[in-house]
Amino acid sequence: MHRFVHLVFLLATVAQAQSVYVLGTAQDGGYPHIGCSRTCCRLALDSNRHESVVALAVADTVRHQWWLVEATPDLTTQLQLFRNLTDSAYPFLPAGILLTHAHIGHYTGLMYLGREAMGARNVPVYCMPEMARFLSQNGPWKQLVEQKNILLNPMQFDDTLRLGASTAVVPVQVVHRDEFSETAGFRILAGNRRVLFIPDIDKWEKWGRNIIPEVQQSDIALLDATFYSAAELPGRRMAEVPHPFVMETMAKFESQSPATRSKVYFIHFNHTNPALWNPEIQHFIKQKGFFLAKTGGKL
Repeated sequence: MHRFVHLVFLLATVAQAQSVYVLGTAQDGGYPHIGCSRTCCRLALDSNRHESVVALAVADTVRHQWWLVEATPDLTTQLQLFRNLTDSAYPFLPAGILLTHAHIGHYTGLMYLGREAMGARNVPVYCMPEMARFLSQNGPWKQLVEQKNILLNPMQFDDTLRLGASTAVVPVQVVHRDEFSETAGFRILAGNRRVLFIPDIDKWEKWGRNIIPEVQQSDIALLDATFYSAAELPGRRMAEVPHPFVMETMAKFESQSPATRSKVYFIHFNHTNPALWNPEIQHFIKQKGFFLAKTGGKL
């Protein structure tokens, strides 16, 4: 009986020993944004505030392994941030890097693993087949492959990729601008928790899945919050960047229970999005029962 209780306790400990950290919340261009002199970025410049591009860390606290989700232009500071958050308890480089797609904020940090910077060896990079072809056939990325700085591991949509004893990821296809690669969202299985990660997607109505049950079946859902409303980019056709507005996502979940709404954490904020820098808008979103992802936060 004693052995059985010990085994149950050990299994429960392993199942719960996964931590997910937010290493950045901004859209690909970061915050403040290059060339922006509007109020949104002046606030950041005046306060010397910097917000890194969207990335996550998934850590196994028992086996002391961790995985990085997205390789952003802020890779250098994000690796150090994870090290600081975890008191250097893990190897400096992750056991693997997971990429969603080939837009600049999501993969260009790989360059720091190359010969001009860290000169890393065989860092596993998990990505979709078109993304793997893009990296292996186009410079400067193919040099990372040829020099064995990175080791490409193509994934398949809806197949479970086992990363560790109690860590796995399931890539799901999302609708987005696929100029260079397909676009994935991730269902991250971290112990006994399920984290949905969809930082980039076109309107929810264009997707072949219903986002509401996707969130209901998750413990945490990190969802695309690039724009708050259609008023943010005067003079530009929003159809060119058809992300779901935060207001639209909140309206979609308005009739859902508080428990369901509380699973939604908005992430991937464009510099124009007032949810990134306006306290009143931030308070309004929280009043509606939703959360805003925060850099350095542990989910």
